[in-house]
Amino acid sequence: MRVSAGAVRELIVDVLTAWGMDRDLADITAEVMAETDLAGIDSHGVSMLMTYEQFRAEGRIDLRARPSVVREDAASALVDAHGGIGHPASEFAMRMAVDKAKTGTVGVVSVVNSHHFGAAGHYAEMAARQGVLGLVTSSANLPASPPTGSVVPMLATNPIAFAAPAQRNPHFLLDIATTTAAVNKVKVYDFHGTPLPEGWVVDAYARPVTDAGRALGILRDDDIGGLTPLGGTAEMGSHKGYGLSMMAHVLAATLCGGAFPASRKPEDPHNIGHFFLAIDPSGFRPPGEFEDDLDDAIDQLHATPPLSPDEPVRVAGDPQAVAREERSRLGIPMPDTLLEQLRGVAERAGVRSAL
Repeated sequence: MRVSAGAVRELIVDVLTAWGMDRDLADITAEVMAETDLAGIDSHGVSMLMTYEQFRAEGRIDLRARPSVVREDAASALVDAHGGIGHPASEFAMRMAVDKAKTGTVGVVSVVNSHHFGAAGHYAEMAARQGVLGLVTSSANLPASPPTGSVVPMLATNPIAFAAPAQRNPHFLLDIATTTAAVNKVKVYDFHGTPLPEGWVVDAYARPVTDAGRALGILRDDDIGGLTPLGGTAEMGSHKGYGLSMMAHVLAATLCGGAFPASRKPEDPHNIGHFFLAIDPSGFRPPGEFEDDLDDAIDQLHATPPLSPDEPVRVAGDPQAVAREERSRLGIPMPDTLLEQLRGVAERAGVRSAL
């Protein structure tokens, strides 16, 4: 079944406001989540609503919290999310970083005491749409990935996103987990009843797990086994993914005082940290030259002879642009299992489901 982005936004706003979130914050959160689904990132959009419902039931998330600036100078700022959902604080922080970059070439804003913020790429692309480069990293609450050489999960998925503005091409947009796949992507495979690719998740004996339901159980409930670092195995360079994950954690959490997931006790606040960097290319080159050179590079990559004529070479950002165009016309595809769970969330919130 395909569902319009408008219906997705309506459902999210109705549920969040029924839970007590102020309408302006709910509108921001719904827009970020719906835009994520439109971009084809099904793991981080409306499918997160059940997780947020659980956080609320556990008393972990303050839906009335508003972000505030703790400290600030010309180039940087620290924002406290006050235990609120991550989307409003992250939009606030990236807008601030972009404004600082447009004034002084570079803007850096950190967010502390936050929660899940959706897809990192959404915030990086916010910068590109304003003509500046954006770099985003985040920590997370669930220790789901063992370091290379172990099967004991210590690190979270810790995404890295980078966007750069183009003119005649879609913006360059790289949005990756530092694990071979994100926890929420495993969840999407479970929704569809589809086996996982071998090598995404391993068990206590480092053996691949392809049953998505069993893999979710390992990630959420077990203290051994988990997502492989980007690269999969030591022979395929998993130390690089492990190192990138730690780099993302340092920028997003250590810098601002966010929690290290393996150190956090179950009853402790999630205290997720986010990092937002914006760079105005006009601080280095005459306006327009950066975009022209980036377009030329992207054009050359697009023109690279492909292995298969039916699968042309793509550049980071192309899949999201294609998905956004198609899903804006045809709607967002959703499996029946997801629709059923979303309708259950709406019913428990006491609102009519728009789906």
